[in-house]
Amino acid sequence: MNRTTEEVDRSSIDVAGPEDAQPIVFVHGAMFTRKMWIPQIDALSEEYRVIAFDLPGHGTHANETFRMEPALDLLDEVVESAAGGHAILVGLSLGGYVSTAYASRHPEKVDGLVLAGSSANPVGSMELVTRVVGGASRLATRSDLIERGIQRAGKRWVQQRDLPEETKEEIIDSGIYPSQFGEAGPDLAGTDFRNALASYPGPTLVINGKRDRVMRRGEDDHAATGQNTYTAVIDGVGHISNLHRPEAFSDAIRQFDHNAVAGRSDTV
Repeated sequence: MNRTTEEVDRSSIDVAGPEDAQPIVFVHGAMFTRKMWIPQIDALSEEYRVIAFDLPGHGTHANETFRMEPALDLLDEVVESAAGGHAILVGLSLGGYVSTAYASRHPEKVDGLVLAGSSANPVGSMELVTRVVGGASRLATRSDLIERGIQRAGKRWVQQRDLPEETKEEIIDSGIYPSQFGEAGPDLAGTDFRNALASYPGPTLVINGKRDRVMRRGEDDHAATGQNTYTAVIDGVGHISNLHRPEAFSDAIRQFDHNAVAGRSDTV
């Protein structure tokens, strides 16, 4: 399936799949770009209208700094302009928190919510941890030497994945943005995302890699918050589960749609 890049307002996005199919909008994690979703776009584009875009501070928006409100505005532009006003949202890590906030604010536009690697709620003791880790990262990446070192490590990590070479090249060529990890953490800290999730009435799938200990610790509480929640644990992987085991991740999305989203009376 051919992937195309289209202009939607100020954002370049990747779109593939039949125009009349169920839309899925993918929201990437900190440091990576929309290109991290290439395995899912290629796997799902025969059945779905699949869409990925860059968050502020990443890829085509590298001249910006990540903040939640502009990210939500950008996601809304994509949903309205490229997805026909409604979609299943799939977010990983930072993208999961952005998707949760969006679903709370615009539940009528979210057919289903897939939250990967975003089960930790940055309130209470986790607020302090989030602020400290984010602040330390922000200070560290002020050093060009450290930032380049993190970028090299990220590229090595991608190269070690079991992915087609052209996919690895696309992900790496789109850039790795370590400084945005430090920007995102303090911006999220103190926000009760479980309260936001509780306000979303649609179906939710919580996905975590089995080795992602931080997110697994909050998994049960996070899943219990949703009104109609499913869980999936992907064996043998850590935080970035969609690139560690792309087939299992894509299958989880497909099964979630078939079991929980397709046929809902309130789905457009």
